Amino acid sequence: MTNQLDTDKLPAAVQRVAFALRTVGWVSFWVQLVLAVVAAIILLFAIPFAIPSATAAANSTSAGTGGGVFFAICGLLVLGYSVFRAFRFTRLSKQLRSPANAVRPKKADTIKQVQLTLVSNLVGMLLTLVGAEAISGTLLAKSLAQPQALFGAAVDVGRFIQPLDIFVVLANTHATVAHFVGIVGTLWLLDRIHKQ
Repeated sequence: MTNQLDTDKLPAAVQRVAFALRTVGWVSFWVQLVLAVVAAIILLFAIPFAIPSATAAANSTSAGTGGGVFFAICGLLVLGYSVFRAFRFTRLSKQLRSPANAVRPKKADTIKQVQLTLVSNLVGMLLTLVGAEAISGTLLAKSLAQPQALFGAAVDVGRFIQPLDIFVVLANTHATVAHFVGIVGTLWLLDRIHKQ
């Protein structure tokens, strides 16, 4: 009851920003967390099977090797930081709703926090998109290198696109979507904050 009375004393603009921060914080946190966990599980499952063994032919490539997966993993690590930043929005909202003026962050500080989250999501999306380009290039090379006839005696199955190759693409796509959700949320927050 006293919490409701304390928030009633806050200016309407601060209440609206605090509500927007809390809402976007929780939505971004949960959406990004779920997509990050799913992408991490898929990558953990697919990578060991996608990497060709030492006995495999030297020319067989996999979507699980090379720079594509490196960038996808880097994008996933940045996504972990973005999930933390989304959770920070909920704490920032709580500070804004604080009755003590000394604890309440200034508008410039709030904008800096939202901008930092936006930059982290943009960097993460850049990394996952570079990873997607590299993974797609590997899959295109595999599809072009597939033999036209299967009547030969020795067929290298590493040259075919495997279902596990598609798992790597799916994991990277999840990470990209999670970063997109973070970008949309922070842009909306910046708009709400600037309108107040």
